[in-house]
Amino acid sequence: MSDREFRGPARFNHVAMSLTPEALSEQGRNDICSFYGEVFGWQEIPQMTEDNKRLVLSVHQVDQFVFLVADDEPMRGPRLDHFGVSVDSVNDLRSTLDKAKALATRDDRVDLIDYQVEDHDVLKIHNFYVGFLLPLMVEVQHFEFA
Repeated sequence: MSDREFRGPARFNHVAMSLTPEALSEQGRNDICSFYGEVFGWQEIPQMTEDNKRLVLSVHQVDQFVFLVADDEPMRGPRLDHFGVSVDSVNDLRSTLDKAKALATRDDRVDLIDYQVEDHDVLKIHNFYVGFLLPLMVEVQHFEFA
């Protein structure tokens, strides 16, 4: 890379999606917060919440978050449209998957694409996908280098 090329920001800090106002009602927010809190440890930032308008989930630190906003024409995407999060180990990935699977047994709105490994010789990508009430699924990945 030459010195004149723009290097850009170092990392993502948020993803934003639109939902119907009803999806951000008290019950909708409770369902979203409960699922993503239990599976991923994401927490609502209550100061940002507006009934039927907005929900912001902190992803373990203040500058990483999922921003959900109401719109009369909400985001819609095909099933495999997603954003990714990474974990530090295969054990962390399996633990997260186990939590999602446990909730899937109690709620048929949970959409899971089970654990798989993509082997690229020098790199194995361990992953699974989960969706729940949001227009994008979450892909959970662990990168294992040879």
